[in-house]
Amino acid sequence: MSYNLLKGKRGIIFGALDENSIAWKTAERVHEEGGTFVLTNAPVALRMGQINALAEKTGSQIIPADATSLEDLEHLVEQSMEILGGKLDFVLHSIGMSINVRKGNHYTDQNYDWTQKGTDISAMSFHKVMHTLYKKDAMNSWGSIVALTYMAAQRVFPDYNDMADNKAYLESIARSFGYFFGKDKTVRVNTISQSPTPTTAGSGVKGFDGFIAYADKMSPLGNATALDCANYTVAMFSDLTKKVTLQNLFHDGGFSNVGVSNEVMEAFIKGSE
Repeated sequence: MSYNLLKGKRGIIFGALDENSIAWKTAERVHEEGGTFVLTNAPVALRMGQINALAEKTGSQIIPADATSLEDLEHLVEQSMEILGGKLDFVLHSIGMSINVRKGNHYTDQNYDWTQKGTDISAMSFHKVMHTLYKKDAMNSWGSIVALTYMAAQRVFPDYNDMADNKAYLESIARSFGYFFGKDKTVRVNTISQSPTPTTAGSGVKGFDGFIAYADKMSPLGNATALDCANYTVAMFSDLTKKVTLQNLFHDGGFSNVGVSNEVMEAFIKGSE
């Protein structure tokens, strides 16, 4: 169902890799709601994914960009405004990567060069994206910038490793830069803290399938899917949320406010019998 919520709005969507990714689903929903956008990802991710099919489906152009490179980001923002015919109304930052997780390094035994690279890709890139948008005055008034995060920024999930630190940093950047973007440009900046979602990025975390099942049993509404998250992001891009900024918005079926659920208690009681 379409409500034309983003009719006439333009933006950039970072991080669509394949049809499981939240950025991919968001691009589809933005298109259905009348928005136009440029798709971007790192050159290596573009080779791995199927983003051309998404571009064709949504009538979008793809601009390769390394989100850690200011030069690439400047080119991306300039080209996007040229292609789309004006300033931007929305930006989705859906980028995260931990080499320590990929290589199986325990949190207590990190390769710090890898840690730094992961921080640069997963969190510092968000500052660089906003720095570029801010410097180039590329956002329309009442525009909306959203980054995707996870509750490991607030609570311990042992196998989430250094990504937990990256997400905490990402959320802090959203608040700090969001203050200046709000005061100086009337642009809102928020993070969406999504349920564990079976994406290419998420499934790299050890024990992820078990955790998805646990979170689902803990959440009164069950886990939010990638499509659910896309719908929420569309709402955040729309004019219906104009006064929401500097927020970390939990989109997790209620998981973040549940101490324990009956289903989880029952499973433990059965296990101890």
